[in-house]
Amino acid sequence: MATGALDPKRQAHEMIDRLSADQVSAVVGLLTTMLDPVDRAIANAPFEDEPIGEEEERAVAASKAWLAEHPGEGTPLEELMAEFDLPSETLEQQRGAA
Repeated sequence: MATGALDPKRQAHEMIDRLSADQVSAVVGLLTTMLDPVDRAIANAPFEDEPIGEEEERAVAASKAWLAEHPGEGTPLEELMAEFDLPSETLEQQRGAA
């Protein structure tokens, strides 16, 4: 089949028909993001949109120093996610985005 002669929408439909359910789900997510201006703005937003001040820098440095001096005494991220009732998918999405 010479798909180059097809119009792009028809070609896209034919390609989608050949995908597995998981692949179609991924394509739907992509299309949703492409078509929804809010999702698109969020996807294109900078990771950190507020400047980090000196006080915050010192707090981060102090927490890293404490963790280095007390190995194994910190709270695992998974435990914090559960404490705040956040789904594990959120954690996986954040790890994938990093």
